[in-house]
Amino acid sequence: MPDTKFPLFAAPPPLTGISFHDDDPLDPPPPAAVAGGAAANGGLVLKAQPEFPALGRGASRDKFAVLVDATAPSDVARAPLDLVTVLDVSGSMQGLKLELVKRAMCFVVDQLGPADRLSVVTFSGRARRVTRLARMSGAGKAAAKLAVESLNVKWTGTNIGDGLRVGADVLSSRRQKNAVAAIILLSDGQDTVIGPYAHTSVQPPALASASAGTNYASLVPPAFAHAAASRPAPIHTFGFGADHDPAAMHAVAAGTGGTFSFVKDEAAVQDAFARCVGGLLSVAVQDARLAVTCLHRGVRVQEVRSGAYGSSAADGRSATIDAGELYDGERRRFLVLVYVPRARAAESSTRLVKVTCEYRDAATGHAARAAAPAAVIQRPLELEHMPAPAIEVERERVRLAAAEGIAAAREAADGGQHAGAARILDARLREVERSAPGAAGDDPTCEAIKEELRDLSARVGDRREYQQTGRACLLAGMSAHAQQRAAGVEVITSSPATAAGKATATARAYLTPKMEEMVELSRESSRKRRGSSSQQPSRQDAIKQIKQDLIEL
Repeated sequence: MPDTKFPLFAAPPPLTGISFHDDDPLDPPPPAAVAGGAAANGGLVLKAQPEFPALGRGASRDKFAVLVDATAPSDVARAPLDLVTVLDVSGSMQGLKLELVKRAMCFVVDQLGPADRLSVVTFSGRARRVTRLARMSGAGKAAAKLAVESLNVKWTGTNIGDGLRVGADVLSSRRQKNAVAAIILLSDGQDTVIGPYAHTSVQPPALASASAGTNYASLVPPAFAHAAASRPAPIHTFGFGADHDPAAMHAVAAGTGGTFSFVKDEAAVQDAFARCVGGLLSVAVQDARLAVTCLHRGVRVQEVRSGAYGSSAADGRSATIDAGELYDGERRRFLVLVYVPRARAAESSTRLVKVTCEYRDAATGHAARAAAPAAVIQRPLELEHMPAPAIEVERERVRLAAAEGIAAAREAADGGQHAGAARILDARLREVERSAPGAAGDDPTCEAIKEELRDLSARVGDRREYQQTGRACLLAGMSAHAQQRAAGVEVITSSPATAAGKATATARAYLTPKMEEMVELSRESSRKRRGSSSQQPSRQDAIKQIKQDLIEL
């Protein structure tokens, strides 16, 4: 039950340096968790796949790829969540936008369990903690919904940084901590403190500049930066509509290990939240750290391609990759490029590397370890024909090349080279189409990449289209590929069966089963709401009902 010593609604705090210390207490851990024991979630599955099965005995090879593939266990117990939502209530959110966000927030509240805790923070010219970090019991949910339904816009600017500072303070000053924590940030405008509209309350037009030189890193609370020794939580950002600042939202997400999503169609915000929360409510693995060790004395690690995940290969004989959290059933793929020496006359095979992973089971907090079979290649005296590369390795090369092309296109388009940006994307599309998995036409990953590249090419060639949607779409794609996590562009189409829209190919490529389930719950709730719209109570009636529920609880 919520701690009744503190009111759920909170007075507006000062701008900085808040220590709340009024979060609801947690249940004591179960005896098994105190006593220790094996991980409850089964094992993380680890594989190491060489690029080619064989290499001639007299040949050596630079940049020989080994694909490291880590897959979290599926259908497992989950850890409870501490969630802070930081919501823009500046003047541009007036009307339908705010109502859609309220509806999406009520859906999120409904999905949380009694062990989960939620705090709502809003910001316009300054930030306000609307609710403390409260458990989502029956009373907690009713109070949270009442707080959300009571939100109103304020025409005092858009201070994203202050919203994040207050949200960060909520998590940093917790007396007790759930195992999983995250911040969700939603904004439809540009920061009026550090952005191009600084010190004004004017909302930017759709053709806003890229704001080159703006110090977006200053928006991120220092303790939440990706490089911090004990980063408390990722910040998942949602750019709402055409007038938000995608560069700011992407920078905040990238700087904290979160994802950036572009909610192009405002009516899709509930689905966007559902996808994110579906992941947060299914964290299976935490603090995953992969270790790659060379086995043959002549093998050397030359490069690790790990996207947004930190890696090190300092001594040439080993490498580490910090893979962080994995959701239920989620996969991470990394390319480790090694030097393979010539084999001695008596060597019929070469043991390249071994891969291990140490991690924490999210549900129990217990330490666990996984190991992959050693990556081994055969060394015949001669190879008549070079074998085809492993399809899994080729697919990862294609994905990484596409991600690099998207980043290069964004740089070109931001520099005004729109035709050049389109050429970059078109060239990467042709590379995908010529690749072995891409040419087959039935590889889901490659088909999603093709769809994404075609869509992005259409959005970067024209200056107006790029500024309205293209930049945000490119940055959302960059976020998804760097994190290997579902993010992207949320749209609504006329077909209920494809409500995620054609522009969400990147998001679909990384969706986990639990994310899909949550998105389907969101769509089902929307269908029911549309079906009974004629009988829907007014907003005032809904608030009255919530208040009555609170009294009864």
